[in-house]
Amino acid sequence: MTTIRKYKLPEGAKARIEGTMLFIAGPKGELHRNIRFPQITVRCEGGEIVVTTESNRKKIVAMVGTIAAHAANMSKGVTTGFEYHMKVVFSHFPIQLKLAGTTLEINNFLGEKKARYAQLKAGVSAKVGTDEVVLSGIDIEAVGTTAANIEHATRIRDRDPRVFQDGIYITQRA
Repeated sequence: MTTIRKYKLPEGAKARIEGTMLFIAGPKGELHRNIRFPQITVRCEGGEIVVTTESNRKKIVAMVGTIAAHAANMSKGVTTGFEYHMKVVFSHFPIQLKLAGTTLEINNFLGEKKARYAQLKAGVSAKVGTDEVVLSGIDIEAVGTTAANIEHATRIRDRDPRVFQDGIYITQRA
């Protein structure tokens, strides 16, 4: 039994395969990913990416869908991009944010004297407002990891999270 997943590239996106690397280019930039997996074949045919396997094993059939989903995320990123909106929540101590290169500095979190820091991944741009942080980029993994880094930096320790709900949380993904 052959498993086939086809993904039609959106307008303005172009794909090519060099060895085991899949390159997708669009108006916002270019992304690449290693798509090597045993018993799986990936081809670019016209405006489509075709992922196939001859195997019946569940792990390999599942990976066909995963590779197709990676291609879909990459093509969406290079054509429209990804944007995460994060809300700054505090009850008593106002949180102050400062962007310094690839680091977000979080001051006065729960009244702490020492600042907390969150790293921005390469290719992610951040806009910092008074009560909102907007992350944008073409790589969904980099944008999502950056948002997770910011949420993790404001994690509450040694206090009841039902009472102390301060932090920076993802409110919208686009």
